[in-house]
Amino acid sequence: QVHLQESGGGSVQAGGSLTLSCTASPDTFSRYWMGWFRQAPGQEREGIAALDANDYGTTYYAESVKGRFTISHDNAKTTLYLHMHSLKPEDTAMYYCAADVVPVVSGTWSGVYWGQGTQVTVSS
Repeated sequence: QVHLQESGGGSVQAGGSLTLSCTASPDTFSRYWMGWFRQAPGQEREGIAALDANDYGTTYYAESVKGRFTISHDNAKTTLYLHMHSLKPEDTAMYYCAADVVPVVSGTWSGVYWGQGTQVTVSS
């Protein structure tokens, strides 16, 4: 069974940085692509960053965050990170960690296992 737990959300001013963490149950990283999604009020959930820890750390990013956000994991492959820089008010959303992610170029990403989410609020 896959358990995911996010932490690190909060409030930050535009231009600031924030790092989200997601702890995963054992072996999750070896079995699945991992990723981060976000959902703003009234909007669809959006896949923004994905990582294959087994394939030389292959990553995918949505255009909306490319160059500003970085996905990574710890050496033990138990914690997933999302390092967010140059934050904008439009980055305000609930952020979710996910496992068994399928990132789709120019399409809708999917995920099977989800954390509870952590709120990120960026003020102007």
